[in-house]
Amino acid sequence: MSAILSADDLNDFISPGVACIKPVETLPKQVPEEINAYEVTTEDKLQKQNAPPAQISLTDCLACSGCVTSAEAVLVSLQSHSEVLNALDSQPSFDLSTIGSELGLGRSEGRIFVASVSPQVRASLAATYGVSEAEAGSMIDQLLGGPQGLASGGKYGNGFAWIVDTNAMREASLVLGAEEVMESLETPGRPAASNGDGASTITPKKPILSSACPGWICYAEKTHPHVLPHLSRLKSPQALTGTLLKIILSQRLNIRPDQIWHVSIMPCFDKKLEASREELTDIYWRPPSTTAPAQPVRDVDCVITAREVLMLADTRGISFPTLPRTPMSGPTFPDLTLSSFLFPKYHRKQASEAGTSGGYLHHILQTQLASNPSSTLTTTRGRNADVVEYAITSPDQGQPIFKAARYYGFRNIQNLVRKLKPQKKSRLPGGRVGAKAATAAAGGVAGMDYAYVEVMACPGGCTNGGGQIKVDDVPLKPGTAMSQKEWLGRVDEAYYSMSESDNEDDEAMHVDDIDREADIDDEGANVINGIDTARVRKVLDHWAQTTGIDLHKLVTTSYRQVESDVGKVGGADNDRVVELAGKIGGGW
Repeated sequence: MSAILSADDLNDFISPGVACIKPVETLPKQVPEEINAYEVTTEDKLQKQNAPPAQISLTDCLACSGCVTSAEAVLVSLQSHSEVLNALDSQPSFDLSTIGSELGLGRSEGRIFVASVSPQVRASLAATYGVSEAEAGSMIDQLLGGPQGLASGGKYGNGFAWIVDTNAMREASLVLGAEEVMESLETPGRPAASNGDGASTITPKKPILSSACPGWICYAEKTHPHVLPHLSRLKSPQALTGTLLKIILSQRLNIRPDQIWHVSIMPCFDKKLEASREELTDIYWRPPSTTAPAQPVRDVDCVITAREVLMLADTRGISFPTLPRTPMSGPTFPDLTLSSFLFPKYHRKQASEAGTSGGYLHHILQTQLASNPSSTLTTTRGRNADVVEYAITSPDQGQPIFKAARYYGFRNIQNLVRKLKPQKKSRLPGGRVGAKAATAAAGGVAGMDYAYVEVMACPGGCTNGGGQIKVDDVPLKPGTAMSQKEWLGRVDEAYYSMSESDNEDDEAMHVDDIDREADIDDEGANVINGIDTARVRKVLDHWAQTTGIDLHKLVTTSYRQVESDVGKVGGADNDRVVELAGKIGGGW
């Protein structure tokens, strides 16, 4: 959706929606040079003046919700590399060198800066500078938290204390996603409920649609509310990481959640929209006994992209390609169980069959194959490379027992939502609901017998996100030409070459540690798609128990239909504008 939108270039090609009335409201009033009540004024007597460009603010967009792209532009302007530098220079950070002893950090001033980095961003930078994915990750870590990075300048010399790889919480998302699908299969007729404002709250109905892509979620909430009951309730890895860091660090270090500033580095600009959602703030997970702050605290305070990482370095006068390419260790994380999960020495290599968008569908398919050992998987390509269907067939039954699909890109998504649209009841006397609507009411959709669909807005997946470095941004040798498709292939190659470990002994040692932590009786019994599901469940249960918050509240979110109030009576009244503008996001 925001393919070329950036915070430093807000005069982009995207214009406000045709229903936006703000430009009309800002036109200057024209008055004649000489006013005569009895004279008909002609156009040539009006003062010639150039109308200033319309200024659309966050207040206007939240009060209107008549277009998507204008709101995106505003939210992007609020989250940029400049905002990261402003936050680092806002106040000094806490001294974390004494972690492990009595901290007593309960001070009213000071901050802790934390970051999370996606593997797609590392792949983009790796392809740009001709280094490995692991080396690109080390360069990002050195920029954010190393002595030669951001901490070498600024008002207070602040850097980021902990830099988390979102692959950790992605594994949690994969395990929880497979469990969500299994639950929906066990209760196929269970309807999706609402909490009163259009937000779905419980298990989605079949087919479940992935919800990790914020561009797709924004599109569904504003234009196709009939698909909301199908959306997965799970938070994305970005949101899960933010929730975990805010809760654990605030409780263990005895500080307020707003004293933890979290930046996420993602491949697309739409992740800025996700971070701005009101559903992803502390009001949805804070314990009842906690004193509510004046404003909700975001789980993710700011999102920047791969291109903005380079802007961040350039603004501070840091040469990104000359940064050390060696791993960097930060202070001890205050929870040892979560520390081993968030900062593993071993990184699971991503299979090419899983795609570049996290592998949600791939893990669910592997889970189903593990549950049916004698079954086989069949892959069928759709009308283009971004539409693929999968069927798991049991030899005993001779027919598919599980069907799923992948839909990437908005053209393909439009075809998907059309198939999910329920059939309207006939208005003729004695008319009845058609077979399609009857099937939908029973928990399925006619012609759509998928159990799960992985949906992503970007063609080709997340490595092709709008915030990634494009081929036009890379200085090529004279006489050398490269297409964007060829460049994307290079980024994908870096993504799939994610390093696992330096040698087999380290890998074997890591597997032994996993088995010991998860108390596995049968070797490999709980390992699916290279993920030890028992260990992940143990970590998630520990997170819930140590914080005293129900796990469902920690890992799930909700969605709501967003209706435009353009042209409606009272739709743009000032009181409503002020009320909505006071909220943090969520006003798409």
